[in-house]
Amino acid sequence: MKALTLRDLDIEDSLRLSFNGAFDQHGMLERELTPIFQALEENAGDWMPDVVEGKRQYKYSRDVIWKSLDEKRRDKSTSIALHRSSFPAVSLTLYVGLATRRPRLSVSLYIQPPSFFAEFQRSSMFVEMVRAWAIKYPTPHAMAHSMADDQLSGAPNFGRDEETAQRDGFDKIYEVYWLNVFGPKLVEAVGRERMLSTPAYRVEELPNGSVLLVLRPTAADFASEEARVAQARAHVHLRPELDFDAVLHTLRERSAALAPVEPHFHSDVAPLLSRIPDEFAISERQRKIAELNAYRPPEPEEWLPATLPPDVESQERTRDDYDDLKESLVAALHTSVDSIFEATPESLTDLDFHFWRENFPEKYERKLIDEHTAPAVGAYLGDVLVRRLGGQWIPRKKLEESQVRVGNRVWLPFLRARRYMESRQSLLDYSLTQFFRAAERHRS
Repeated sequence: MKALTLRDLDIEDSLRLSFNGAFDQHGMLERELTPIFQALEENAGDWMPDVVEGKRQYKYSRDVIWKSLDEKRRDKSTSIALHRSSFPAVSLTLYVGLATRRPRLSVSLYIQPPSFFAEFQRSSMFVEMVRAWAIKYPTPHAMAHSMADDQLSGAPNFGRDEETAQRDGFDKIYEVYWLNVFGPKLVEAVGRERMLSTPAYRVEELPNGSVLLVLRPTAADFASEEARVAQARAHVHLRPELDFDAVLHTLRERSAALAPVEPHFHSDVAPLLSRIPDEFAISERQRKIAELNAYRPPEPEEWLPATLPPDVESQERTRDDYDDLKESLVAALHTSVDSIFEATPESLTDLDFHFWRENFPEKYERKLIDEHTAPAVGAYLGDVLVRRLGGQWIPRKKLEESQVRVGNRVWLPFLRARRYMESRQSLLDYSLTQFFRAAERHRS
């Protein structure tokens, strides 16, 4: 059984549920929590978790749930995580706060992708599960919506500073999601009559005074024009001071930001650029793909049409020095960049991505970079040209004049490495990947 990580669920968008409710901490924990799992089992259907993660992983069962909660119990809390070992990807984390002034349980659920809920029955059963939870465990506010769109909404702070957001929580209708549970305090702040007359697919008053509001029959079409109009109408109904056209304009901008963009990166750096969007929040990735589609790296200038003759006392000893520099890079990065031992074009791309992701040029001391890292990178780059393109080292006393002859050009890997290590942007503008591709084109 493979347990999903946050990284696994960060590949694409998910339907995200955030639920925080109260419970009776004086009751038997198993009895108090049984309704959560009963509603889950009755309504999850084909996204039902099959892995329980406590101290270790188990196949899902009620007995295992109680065992895992007991294993992970601390003085004031306990928690477990549930996953699926097959499509769709699911991560459900249950946190139970015990022996506190305000005992609470918190459910954080991600189901990937949201398109899984294009089917009415799946969406309807999901709503019924949340409804059952909201009746049993009173909540001030709960929501389910696209994770990417939620990021664009400004949640959870909605423009407030961290301290204010933590103190006040969702104290007014900052956003209307696909599924919403508004607790009695929010309902009274809006006005119960107004809340119950919200234009939406489903509006239901629950026995404990909360209101369940569902905008559309299915969760998957949240970014469609019809869904955005419904979302704007509901939001402005609950917040009459807002302007409908302005709200709708913002929602349409969010839909545009999430619309898929086909990657067509510059061929020399496509292996590197294709990795970069996944390092951004899901809500930003399409914009980043469009930005990288338009990016054109400058043509490499670190080459000469004619060879500078060697000016060192011993070419063999100098090449050994280059090899020592290269090995220092391998020793430093072999645990972070597995392919570095291979000295291939792919390992150059792996190095590019590692340095970019770490923001290496701006994170570490300039003296360390200039005196150690950049020379080591230059030596490694030159070694790849020698090994993979049949190049020949031509040593020089001045490191940045040291050359590798490939075909009818001589290339300057140390000079390239110095420029490469100037900034994070330089890692793209002077990438090792592009430098190798250029040398490869001019090999004959």
